[in-house]
Amino acid sequence: MIRARGLRKVFGHRVRALDGLDLNVPSGAIYGFIGQNGAGKTTTIRTFATLLTPDAGEAFVADLDVIHKPGEVRHLVGYMPDFFGVYDDLKVDEYLDFYALLHGMRGRRIASLRDDLLELVDLTTKRNDYVEALSRGMQQRLCLARALIHDPQVLLLDEPASGLDPIARVEMRGLLRELGRIGKTILISSHILSELTDLCTHVGIVANGKMLREGPLADVLWALERPGFFVRVLADPERAAEVLETMPGAGAVEIDPDGSTVRFRSWRGVSQHLRPTGRPHKPTGRPRRPTGRPGRPTLRQLRQTR
Repeated sequence: MIRARGLRKVFGHRVRALDGLDLNVPSGAIYGFIGQNGAGKTTTIRTFATLLTPDAGEAFVADLDVIHKPGEVRHLVGYMPDFFGVYDDLKVDEYLDFYALLHGMRGRRIASLRDDLLELVDLTTKRNDYVEALSRGMQQRLCLARALIHDPQVLLLDEPASGLDPIARVEMRGLLRELGRIGKTILISSHILSELTDLCTHVGIVANGKMLREGPLADVLWALERPGFFVRVLADPERAAEVLETMPGAGAVEIDPDGSTVRFRSWRGVSQHLRPTGRPHKPTGRPRRPTGRPGRPTLRQLRQTR
């Protein structure tokens, strides 16, 4: 659903925000995009939101080229920035109506979807309040409703829990789980992995503009929890593991669940037997694109269950 290959972006002459970043978010996934401040998370998300053009590489949302078809991509994505800008003289109802008009909606459709979203984010009783008077947590929930106003397939959320108190963070995670249930594909950034482990289905860890590791949450956690070293193999990981086990000092040898990496505990006695091949790792096949899930509840059905 969301993928990037070799994204590069340099600001000015020195700040390399993205340095050949690859990313793959399957359809229907809740993907935690993890990295420290300055790792490249916001630049990546703004690229998928069509707000930045990369210097090199390619990016796609639902097979639409973000660079060459930005107008079509905008109909598919809902973007929630890390900073919530407000209009001081707008009420909550008016705020959502304004953004619905910007997306080309008219008449009864606006009122119906707005009411559904206010119910979903638990702001129905605040509909006549001014936006600037809302608490930080309420403003974040309203910002999420704004990102959903045109019912997009994909949500791009840039640290939505930033600045929220513990209760507001729990409420936000609950909202995102429910959106995952109705089939939204969600890319959510954070600098704390533990914040998202009970929410995400997939995780990508980024640093210095490069993807260090990504995949299903269980696979990434499996790798992170095991100390030692690893080698990436081109084929036959079982044979590679057998060879490593014969080397003195290698210690316990394990094959990662994805089958492309073999881990061992100690580098001593192993390094002299390993040499780079000079060949890049090529996946054995493209990840299968998940099909739609029959029987998913609609947005209206979802709010009725809350």
